[in-house]
Amino acid sequence: MTDDSPRARHDRITRHSTPGARNSLAFWTDAKHPLRIALNYIFVWLARISPSLRARRWFLRRIGVTVGTGVSWGLEATPDVFWPELITLEEHAIVGYDATILCHEFLQDEYRTGGVVIGERAMIGAGAIILPGVEIGADASVAANSLVTTDVEPGMTVAGVPAEPMGGDSSDGDATDDTADADEE
Repeated sequence: MTDDSPRARHDRITRHSTPGARNSLAFWTDAKHPLRIALNYIFVWLARISPSLRARRWFLRRIGVTVGTGVSWGLEATPDVFWPELITLEEHAIVGYDATILCHEFLQDEYRTGGVVIGERAMIGAGAIILPGVEIGADASVAANSLVTTDVEPGMTVAGVPAEPMGGDSSDGDATDDTADADEE
């Protein structure tokens, strides 16, 4: 990842001020029509529980998600219910069980929106959370239960909270082998 990766996500975020002393979530009906959110919620729920990948892709497309061919959307995975149209799933991407893709953040004095792109053949692990404005590159992997706050370069594997590149250092395997050898002596 490049040094400016954290800024890249924030550069793709749109800030929307909200009036008054209440937090921005109190003004959600000013941001999106309640009937649109209700309809989105029904289609999100159906996409989460449908046993058919074809049906899941169909439901996601109905709420505005850009879905490439061969996308696999895991059971219980959740797209953003407020701004699903900001999600792009490129060809043959995999979104694992119970993953969440967010395109909004409700804060105290503002809310923020930003598109999320999951690249071609990228894999999102079970329970992972992708924040608004993040781009996951082609053939990249996000480990299960990771929180992705910055872009993931093509072909890279990230893990953790927050997600960071996984080391490809072979010394980790060597240390395990040395320990096993020491136990045998």
